[in-house]
Amino acid sequence: MTTEYRKPLPRPVNRELTRPFWDGARRRELMMPRCKRCDNLFWYPRRECPRCLAADVEWVRVSGKGRLHSFTVVRQPADAPFNTDVPYAYAVVQLDEGPRIVSNVVQCPVEKLRVDMPLVAVFEDVTPEWTLVKFRPAS
Repeated sequence: MTTEYRKPLPRPVNRELTRPFWDGARRRELMMPRCKRCDNLFWYPRRECPRCLAADVEWVRVSGKGRLHSFTVVRQPADAPFNTDVPYAYAVVQLDEGPRIVSNVVQCPVEKLRVDMPLVAVFEDVTPEWTLVKFRPAS
């Protein structure tokens, strides 16, 4: 963990709603909301299930395994603090359990990225309060 993280930090609109995700990340666990009524795992966090609209939602640990669904290579970031990271992959990851999550693919040259490549979650401690979820190639 660096002592002076200079990139933007997450600013959840509803910190209480997303707290289980961020707390899980600090524990090195990828957490997702799941509907207790219809068993639907979903992402992004919300109070009601997007499938059956039940307000009976719990947070569960998922494997952190998935596949690269889609990506773009950022070569000119919109925010100056990311200039030292280019090129980097901004990706949609299809988790094995079903939901898709937007993140970065790290520990892989962008030239080697391929749609459908297996990925696994990794966790980056950036401040004492924030751990970011990213993905790296599984092999």
